[in-house]
Amino acid sequence: MKILLIASGGDAPGMNKFIAQMQKKFGNSLYACKGGFKALYDNEIYPIRLFDVQPNRNSAGCCIKSGRFAEFKQRKYFNKALENAKRFDYVVVMGGNGSKKGVKELSDNGVKAIFVPATIDNDVEKTDYSIGFHTAVAMVCFAVRNVMPSMDAHNRGCVFEVMGRHCPAIAQNAAKILQADVLVENKEQLKIDEIAQKIKKNRKKEHSSIIIIRENIVNAEDLTQQLNQIIGEKAVMHFVVGHLQRGGRPTSVELKMAKQFAHAAIKAIKNQQSGVAVAFENGKTVLQNI
Repeated sequence: MKILLIASGGDAPGMNKFIAQMQKKFGNSLYACKGGFKALYDNEIYPIRLFDVQPNRNSAGCCIKSGRFAEFKQRKYFNKALENAKRFDYVVVMGGNGSKKGVKELSDNGVKAIFVPATIDNDVEKTDYSIGFHTAVAMVCFAVRNVMPSMDAHNRGCVFEVMGRHCPAIAQNAAKILQADVLVENKEQLKIDEIAQKIKKNRKKEHSSIIIIRENIVNAEDLTQQLNQIIGEKAVMHFVVGHLQRGGRPTSVELKMAKQFAHAAIKAIKNQQSGVAVAFENGKTVLQNI
């Protein structure tokens, strides 16, 4: 049996653990695309033994490389990738919603394919969890907790811009854990005067302020400048958490979830199931039809 592993889209902490579990089970029967669907198209496919899997199993990143390939939606690119995919008994793809659609397309065209949710945004349909999310939230909390002591020394507010694309899950969870003063998860919540008044009120009490905003709403630096213009002094700073959320060492929860997801994918292959997605529902790992 020949099994192909693909990491599509952005990397997510926990991907390496998933890959390591798959290698542990399938050994030399496992192959990997070096860089997502583009590598499938380019036929950059290699035995898993050529990648540094086990030394990186508890690290962030993606040892088989990940990547986006918008051209996969175009028929001429898809058809060539499809030819390469059909050389394998199973194709297992880690990624987000776009990758899930790609897996369905492969499945509809005769490939035995399995999808595994792996994106820090945690926005994959029909699953409560995707690989990378717990670590992403933990790294936001790490960043805030290490910046705020300095802000507190000057009674300043700090705008923290976090990842999530168009999904507020990271911002929401981090704000709840940190008891943030302000959460801006959508454009409707971007009420600059109200945010400024909150910061001013806290400053009168000699308190600092935590403002968490989701990316793609407003530039953090621009928002900071607007707030300082209203308050009238350098009362607000900003910090873009950025790729710290992807590069942070996977949490113990993350490693456990990645391992569970790998076991579900292995079970699907063992039972000869295809056209399915690994999902997490009501505290359990399950398999769903795509």
